[in-house]
Amino acid sequence: MNGTLFDLSGRVALVTGGSKGLGLAMARIFAEAGADVVISSRHENELKVAVAEVAKGTGKRVEFVVADMTDRKDVARLAETALAKMGHIDILVNNAGSNVPQSIGDIRDDDWDRIVELNLTSCMALTRALVPQMRERRWGRVIFISSVMGIVSKDGRGCYSATKSAVLGLSRGVALDLGAYNITVNCIAPGPFLTDLPASVLSAEQIKVFADRTALGRWGQPRELAGPALLLASEAGSYITGAVLVVDGGMLVKTF
Repeated sequence: MNGTLFDLSGRVALVTGGSKGLGLAMARIFAEAGADVVISSRHENELKVAVAEVAKGTGKRVEFVVADMTDRKDVARLAETALAKMGHIDILVNNAGSNVPQSIGDIRDDDWDRIVELNLTSCMALTRALVPQMRERRWGRVIFISSVMGIVSKDGRGCYSATKSAVLGLSRGVALDLGAYNITVNCIAPGPFLTDLPASVLSAEQIKVFADRTALGRWGQPRELAGPALLLASEAGSYITGAVLVVDGGMLVKTF
């Protein structure tokens, strides 16, 4: 891919939640495009398998850091370790997130606090930690993974939607903070991608309903989010900032 707008040679990307699903697909496309990559998650065994998958056939350096994004000290350690390993981070993908469906009358404080910390606060804290070295080099890409659930919602998804809506606002504000330093900041709002998270909280009937809600009539595959991420991470997306890229198979355009 050398010489193209999508070439990431010489860049280093950090993808949280990078051991599976959407995070793994994005990490892989970055390596294919020429970037060295750091992935993080809570589980070392999953990370070791993912590192081999990301690196396979690319010749790129791929490292992992075990980190719990609900622990503010762990988030700081992730940033420090990634910088120590790689020297610099050019592309940050704030992908780690989760969902505990509960209706408003049943939301437990511990669950609310954990989801807010994971889906929102950790994104701020990790971005805050890595932005200074991007500013020094006057180049950077920050990508927040929100959700169509940050734009619309569903019963029992109040907490999840609240965090994903907040990520949209965070992205817009940070884009204004960093634009003068040639750092772009954007959100991707995925629709129905059948990764481990939705598969764990949806019934077979609900999975079919989600597929039927899209214009394409199906769930997305993780690889189908990798292209949009590469756009925003590369020179191809150099004039896109403060934007929300909805990747949902046409779900939001379908009313009835």
